[in-house]
Amino acid sequence: MKVISDADVKGKKVIVRVDFNVPRKDGKIVDDTRIVGSLKTINYLVEHQAKVILLSHLGRVESEEDKKKNSLMEVGKHLTTLVTCPVYFVAQTRGELLETTINNLQNGEILLVENTRFEDFPSKLESSCDEALSKYWATLGDIFVLDAFGSAHRCHASTYGISKYLPSYAGFLVKEETDVLDKAIDQDKTLILGGAKVSDKIGVIDNLIDNTKRVLLAGAMCFTFLRVKGFNVGKSPVSEENIDYVQNLINNYGDKMVLPVDIVTQNGIKNIRDMDDDDIGYDIGPDTIERFKDALDDSTLVLWNGPLGKYEEKAYENGTKEILKYLEGQPFPTILAGGDITGASKYFDTKVYYVSTGGGSTLEYLEGKKFKTLSRLNG
Repeated sequence: MKVISDADVKGKKVIVRVDFNVPRKDGKIVDDTRIVGSLKTINYLVEHQAKVILLSHLGRVESEEDKKKNSLMEVGKHLTTLVTCPVYFVAQTRGELLETTINNLQNGEILLVENTRFEDFPSKLESSCDEALSKYWATLGDIFVLDAFGSAHRCHASTYGISKYLPSYAGFLVKEETDVLDKAIDQDKTLILGGAKVSDKIGVIDNLIDNTKRVLLAGAMCFTFLRVKGFNVGKSPVSEENIDYVQNLINNYGDKMVLPVDIVTQNGIKNIRDMDDDDIGYDIGPDTIERFKDALDDSTLVLWNGPLGKYEEKAYENGTKEILKYLEGQPFPTILAGGDITGASKYFDTKVYYVSTGGGSTLEYLEGKKFKTLSRLNG
């Protein structure tokens, strides 16, 4: 994979597709993790006297009202607090003002272009990787850099189309993400799976199970496994459409699976043998927490996708919080992959070896899918 440090960028107009699709509340940024993740590439380009042109999407844009809600202007203001060079913002995705501003950029300065998905209304030009739009954006620069791992699974004009027409490189974040996830795929590991649906994890399980020492199962998805093993799970969610898949998985890999032995329900903590018909499970219980710690103890690497319970509520936070705190102090690396568990890590202020910036892209990468956007970065 070609990385931007392989290129001569001095004086060049370098288009960087970043992922500034950050969560906001009342128009204000509440988590700037993705912006911070792009700084290594941005700062490198600034220090090496490039003219930096940033492209990103923000939210979905399917109406004029969405444009008002999803401007990158506030992101641009926040970026000025994270870098030491001038940052300009143009509230356009094309046109004379944008072109003039780019032509007036000095070495070591940054321009943030308006939300690329403004081109999705009314004609879906960004998301459909429109050829004319891709060519136009490519005319604005000399070099293209993909540093938006969270969008790398999407062949849009800004993530893929531009790379057809310019010399293209990976940013440092994309290189780091792929290196870390490749390690997690190939190396013997302990896999922790939580979250809501079995169907969301099938691709990950199928791709990783053979190189996995054991799988710790929790979250809402564990109740399908518990049902298949003959336990009454009350009114807890069960993926009926995945019963056969889970049965086959247990038949073939049951010795690798570690399931909860007690559950926190709306009626208190219940042993899984004692759940009533109206019980709903929202977290793993204290015995399961200790069982999971024991199962993790001899790990060489841990890969974790999905929280272990409804951690946003105080009554059901303990499982996710306790296992995160436990892993924080271990000598073996832990990789958090997927938006919900990465959000939980930030919520509980825990620090582990690596936190992926991708959501859907991370899952698809772990499933073994090949991204066309990355194919143009290989040299």
